[in-house]
Amino acid sequence: MSSSSAKRQLLEQFAIVAKALGHAHRLDLLEFLAQGERNVEALSQVAGLSVANTSQHLQHLRRAGLVTSHKRGLHVFYSLAGDDVIGLLCALRQTTERHIAEVDRIIAGYFNERDSLEALTRKELLARTREGLVTVLDVRPPEEYQSGHIPGAVNLPLGDLRKRLKDLPKGQEIIAYCRGPYCVLAFEAVAQLRKKGFKVRRLEDGYPEWKASGLPVDKGC
Repeated sequence: MSSSSAKRQLLEQFAIVAKALGHAHRLDLLEFLAQGERNVEALSQVAGLSVANTSQHLQHLRRAGLVTSHKRGLHVFYSLAGDDVIGLLCALRQTTERHIAEVDRIIAGYFNERDSLEALTRKELLARTREGLVTVLDVRPPEEYQSGHIPGAVNLPLGDLRKRLKDLPKGQEIIAYCRGPYCVLAFEAVAQLRKKGFKVRRLEDGYPEWKASGLPVDKGC
């Protein structure tokens, strides 16, 4: 095998991964899987896709080595192949933010309308939780929270927020997080809580990035 042939074969393998990432639905599915394993039916529901379409996208991701699967009973469950997949998604997001002007327009519209304050970094949140200075609020669905969450976080799904405001302290800053840096759940939660007089900010990203960076996590209720 010549050196040029070997390099071309390597580049073709890199291209398989790049091609697998080249669809918005697949990026969405990867974000859901970053919260914990799910079967095809559950993924199709949260992603708003048909089971057949979801399965097809997952096969692309599996062939690219980005997800793994195993059968349990009658269902096939999928999970990320590793935390390095989260790092790949972060790199994709950051590069896109730097070079695609349309990203700024979208952020300045929907996202900044709901929260234009600078988000809290993971390092800052870790320090503040250790000192007991903040209440950490996980606004993801219960099954995602149970799969893994920031230690000490209170699970209060966005849909339950308005009827459970009394469960939140008004005298302490609240830090909300969800699935990732552009997960709309945290932005919506911040907007709703500020209207009710709470002092609240967002975490800069979400649970998957927290976990991938090696910070402590808890599971279960």
